[in-house]
Amino acid sequence: MLRMEIALIIILGFIAYMYYSAERKHTKLHRTFSVLLLVVIVHLVFDAVTIYTVNHLEQVPIAVNDAFHRVFVGTMAGVLYLFYRYIAAVVEEETKKKMIFDWPAKIFLIVLEIIALVFPIAYIQTPNGNYSAGAYVIASYGGVAIYLALCAGILIWNWKQIDPKKKFAIGVALLVEFLVCGLQGAYPTWLISGMGITLMTLSFYLTLENPDILRAELTEQKMSMLYLKSQVNPHFLYNTLDTIRIQAQLNGDKKVADLLMRLVDFFRISVKVDRQMVALDDELELLEAYMDLMCYRYPNLHCEYDIDPDLGGSLVPNFILQPLVENSLLHGLKNKGYRGEVVITAKKEGNAIEILIRDSGSGFTDGRKDIIDEMLLHYDKKQAKLEGNSTGILNVQKRIKLLCGPKYGLSYMENETGGVTARLLLPHEEDAK
Repeated sequence: MLRMEIALIIILGFIAYMYYSAERKHTKLHRTFSVLLLVVIVHLVFDAVTIYTVNHLEQVPIAVNDAFHRVFVGTMAGVLYLFYRYIAAVVEEETKKKMIFDWPAKIFLIVLEIIALVFPIAYIQTPNGNYSAGAYVIASYGGVAIYLALCAGILIWNWKQIDPKKKFAIGVALLVEFLVCGLQGAYPTWLISGMGITLMTLSFYLTLENPDILRAELTEQKMSMLYLKSQVNPHFLYNTLDTIRIQAQLNGDKKVADLLMRLVDFFRISVKVDRQMVALDDELELLEAYMDLMCYRYPNLHCEYDIDPDLGGSLVPNFILQPLVENSLLHGLKNKGYRGEVVITAKKEGNAIEILIRDSGSGFTDGRKDIIDEMLLHYDKKQAKLEGNSTGILNVQKRIKLLCGPKYGLSYMENETGGVTARLLLPHEEDAK
């Protein structure tokens, strides 16, 4: 058994090296797994030590044996609590609901740690090996059962709302741990609790935390951004050029030059930046070039900006404003003959940035807002189609969640006076340049 524990420590040590050295977005979920992985390794070390000490009762003083066993059980309680927190974080991310058992789980962790410190420990010696027993062990493994029941409960309760891959990972992990706990209870000399914890950790790592999978998701989002940039409506280009041609016939060259300059600005800015995050000023420069052209094409269309000057250097995901403004024009103001206004505001909202894109268009059609809200809520379960009105906003939502974290994103509101407001909530991070 000692050799098996050493092998498990080596395996998880290698996984920890791969995990901590990989580039990733530091979300709440990944931070929880980072702590979990570290605590599991510490727990396995003490598991290996207690396997040795309990089978050498004659050589190891009882006080030393007791001390190692108490640390072993204390870290096991911490591991099970972190497993619960990780599973709860996965479910919260999927359902957007706070788990109601968080405080009971924390209180129960404190109770288990007290049990690990004060309950008496007994040792049973058998020809097949020795093991700890008594109220200390019963209470400790009872705690394990309660945490596993909590994990199974939140999984079953939210079953329909969880992504199939995540359901599979959590279900397999819990099934393995239930099986190992049952075998450990039936054959106490086997001392295999560490194997169950290792297999649970591996299940989460291979299916949810694998750096290769996360890198693939990042690559997919980069491709979505490139595709989005390539989807600038060809009719916009052709109609604008035609507007310039007509203007050249009717007026002098100055207006033509001004229009042409804005068109050149738009394409120059849109193709020159290949970074994921850009300064808000750069993003607004692209948007202003686009709106100058649209306002000239439609004289009854107006655009206003109310931007906090302190936010100009704040980093935002690249190419997120123009698709949303274009969406406002096509699905709001187009129905009114492009008569109306678009107002873009940006201000601080606590430790975040709030950007609002308000239009005075025709608003949502019946049931449309519910469809948009559902798509934005479950953005990770939706596939961006090559055609369709929602491709732009879905890609914007996916990239914000990936680059900024799950608590940031895009939402829509209906204006009391008509029209729609798109709300972006982004982290307030300054450009390092």
